[in-house]
Amino acid sequence: MTHIGGLAKRLLIAQIGVIAIAAVALIVVGFLITPSLFRYHLAMAGESDPLVQQHALEALAATVAVAGSAAIVVALVAAAVTSWFLVLRIARPLDQLAVAAQDIEAGRFPERVTAAETQDEVSILVTAFNDMAGQLERTETFRLRLLADLSHELRTPLATLEAYIDGIDDSVLNTDPETLATMRNQVERMRRLAGDLGVITAAGEHALGLEISVRDASDLIQAARASAAPRYDAKDVNLNVTDPNLPVFVHCDAERMQQVLSNLLENSLRHTPPGGSVTLTARLDHDQVLITVQDSGEGIPTDKLEVVFERFTRLDESRMASDGSGSGLGLTIARDIVRGHGGELSAASAGVGSGTTMTIRMPAAIKPSGN
Repeated sequence: MTHIGGLAKRLLIAQIGVIAIAAVALIVVGFLITPSLFRYHLAMAGESDPLVQQHALEALAATVAVAGSAAIVVALVAAAVTSWFLVLRIARPLDQLAVAAQDIEAGRFPERVTAAETQDEVSILVTAFNDMAGQLERTETFRLRLLADLSHELRTPLATLEAYIDGIDDSVLNTDPETLATMRNQVERMRRLAGDLGVITAAGEHALGLEISVRDASDLIQAARASAAPRYDAKDVNLNVTDPNLPVFVHCDAERMQQVLSNLLENSLRHTPPGGSVTLTARLDHDQVLITVQDSGEGIPTDKLEVVFERFTRLDESRMASDGSGSGLGLTIARDIVRGHGGELSAASAGVGSGTTMTIRMPAAIKPSGN
């Protein structure tokens, strides 16, 4: 429902009211005050003949009446034109905003509201509304995709648990350590998925709560290596660290950056066979810090280098389904956290079988004083 007609009528009535007040003032001045002043000026000019004065006053009254009537007609036309202009310039965008707001309230996201490209209050309001509508649409799209992805991801562990529970109830399966271990793995998979979804949601809403400080990149990669070393040793994959020749400092949340490096190292370990190697490096590149995780593993098809950062992307579904490892969110979380720091995370690979290099690029920091 539009309200342009009603607003136009109200604007026109308001302007007619102003014109009516002006007309009353004109009548008061023209027929009550003006004759006295006119007589005074005739007397000052030496014209004292009553007939001449009367004729002059009648002529003045007729002139005032004609001129006043014409002025009122012109004012009414101007009021109508001005009212319509205001409707086009102000009322129509406001009406579109009202309709668009109702659509958004109903869960629909219409085309953006248009307004004249000026810097007045209406244009600023329309721009702010469009920005808000765009953010709401992105949030809603993110929410719907996340719910759909979550439903898909929960289906496998839930089906596995259901099958094992039914098998135990029907005495087809025994509650031996192997059966319990499989069930625990599926529960752990859902627990990890729930935790990762929390991070994804916080990153999507820019609510990671980063505690930024200046950190030595060498300390970050050494800590990441120490944390991942037992898993690498268990799989017989070499984990190497190449320290920078010069001190390299970066602004970051140390805990979140450890989460990023842990996800990258876990991803490399998952895709590197026994006997392979992974190298963790930090270096300064002009005014940026580059931290790379380079593995000798399976590699990534060149057309999938961006796809791997999408939620729940798995390039090897069969192997992932068999080992149950990963939530499919590790690289997505890593990129979101890095971008939350004002940096970027990218993947490079010459193709399948050639290994992969993950590169974190972040602004460099100045060495803290006293260190």
